[in-house]
Amino acid sequence: MKLKKIRKVMEGKFLTRYDIEYETSDGREKIYEMVGRQREMNTAEELENRQADSVILILTDEAGERILLCREFRMAMNHWTYNFPGGLIDPGETVQVSAARELMEETGLKLLRVDDVLEQSCNAIGLSNEKGTLVFGIAGAADGGSADIFRNHTTYDEEIEPGWYTREEVRKLLRTEPFDARTQAYCYLWAGGNQATVKAPDDGVRRDAAERVPQAPSGAEDV
Repeated sequence: MKLKKIRKVMEGKFLTRYDIEYETSDGREKIYEMVGRQREMNTAEELENRQADSVILILTDEAGERILLCREFRMAMNHWTYNFPGGLIDPGETVQVSAARELMEETGLKLLRVDDVLEQSCNAIGLSNEKGTLVFGIAGAADGGSADIFRNHTTYDEEIEPGWYTREEVRKLLRTEPFDARTQAYCYLWAGGNQATVKAPDDGVRRDAAERVPQAPSGAEDV
């Protein structure tokens, strides 16, 4: 694909719609519709968007036995969905400052430790060039508080219900509740999703997920 042109279609309060014109490998024109956080976008560098727009918090308690999730009403889908805490990075904020602020605003908890940071996480790659930064660490009680008492975060703009969840609780939620895709994938691995009981589509027999992983044919080599 060869980028030819970026055309601004409409500017909203938070997002701007663009048509991106490409030339395909066989010489045809391809128009791709997308949205972005940038008010103006004219170059390939701006489209690639190397600057993080948001921060996503992947946090456990101090014992590492519970993971922090938010049950949030998502207006674009008209229902509640489980996702990690997070939000937009304000102008002038560092990732760590933004992470601590978003955590306090959405849960009332304190960011006790940052263990790792991953940049260049694509938030909605089929629709937008928005980028996020993942922050891994430990959350706990703010000064003088309790890690099990959360701040009420139901406002005009957002309805969020934060909570701690054990591995067993997460495994159950994964089978019954809507999740943000990134949260769902991480939680499946964190909770040991392959230990959960699943239903095979072919014969209706319930079995451990590990039993359903296809085995390599005899004589096959490890890659």
